Amino acid sequence: MGLFGSNYERAGSGIAKNAPKKKGFFRFFEIFGRKFWKLFELNLLYFLSFLPVIGAVVLALALDSQLGIILAAACLVLFAVIIGPATAAHTKILKNFVMEKPTFLVHDFFKAFRSEFKYSCIIGVLDCCISAAFYVYPKLIEQSGSKVYYIFFAITLSIGVIALIMNFYIFPMLVSTNLSLKNVLKNSLALSVVALKTNIITTLILAAVIAVYVLVFMFVNIKYSMILLFLLPFMPASWLGLVITFQSYPIIQKYIINPYYEQRGEVNPELAQVSASEEETVFEDMGGKEKPIEPPKKAGGKQSGGGRTHKGKGKIIS
Repeated sequence: MGLFGSNYERAGSGIAKNAPKKKGFFRFFEIFGRKFWKLFELNLLYFLSFLPVIGAVVLALALDSQLGIILAAACLVLFAVIIGPATAAHTKILKNFVMEKPTFLVHDFFKAFRSEFKYSCIIGVLDCCISAAFYVYPKLIEQSGSKVYYIFFAITLSIGVIALIMNFYIFPMLVSTNLSLKNVLKNSLALSVVALKTNIITTLILAAVIAVYVLVFMFVNIKYSMILLFLLPFMPASWLGLVITFQSYPIIQKYIINPYYEQRGEVNPELAQVSASEEETVFEDMGGKEKPIEPPKKAGGKQSGGGRTHKGKGKIIS
C-alpha cells in the first residue's frame, strides 16, 4: 500500500547534484513525466496557430459564396505565414525541456515566435506548399485522368518525405544557431542522410500515432472518435514534438554545434560541466550524502494531549 502505508515523516537521503543521468528510452520518459502538464499547456499554445485553418473551414461551409471562398483563402494564407514561427517557438520550448533548462513557457514561446519569424516563416510557407500539392495532384488525377499527374504526384511524395525528415532538424537548428537559412537547409539535408536510422525510428513513431488517429476516425463510433478531436488542443502535437526534439537535437549537437566550438578550442556551453574542484562554493551540496531522518517514536505507542515527545537534539518549528 504505497499510497496509504508510506511514512511521510521519514526524510530520505536527498538527490545528488551530480547523480548520473538516465539515458535513451528511460531519460525520455523521465523528461516526459516531469513536464507532463507543461506539455499540455505548450500544446494549447501551439494549437492557437491552427485557428485560421478552423476559421477557413467554418467560413467555407457557412458562406457558400465567392466571399466565403475569399475569406477562407485569406485564413489559409494567414496560417501559412504563422505556422513556421509557431513551430519554431514550439521547438524552442521543447529543446529547453530536453536540455532541462528553466523555461517561462508563455514568455519564451512568444519571444521565440518574434525572434525566429523571418526564416521560420519561409520554411512554414514552403511546407504548406508541399502539403497543398498532396491535395491538388490527386484532384487533378481524378478530374483529368491524365497519367502525367501521377509522375508529378510521385515527385511530390518524394519531396514531401525528404522535407518531413529535414524538418526534424530545420527548426531545432533555427532556434539554436545563427546559421544562414541556406546553411540550415544544407545541414538538415545532410543530417537526414547521416542519421538515417534515427530518422526512420522517429518517422515510424509519427506514422504510428497518425495511423491510430486515422483508424479511430474511420472505424470507431463517431461519439467516441470525436473525443480525440476535442483532445487535439492538448495533445499529441507536443508529445510528438518532444520525441522529434529528443531524437534530433543530440545529432545537431554532435555534427553541427560541437565541431564549431572544437575548432575554436572551446567547449559547447550546453555540455560544459564545472568540476567540484573548480567550483567556488560557500556551501556543499549534500544531496545523496545525508543520513535519512527517522520519525520520532511515540511514547508508549500513544500520544497524549496535543503534544509529542521528541528525542535528540534540534528544535521543532511549527
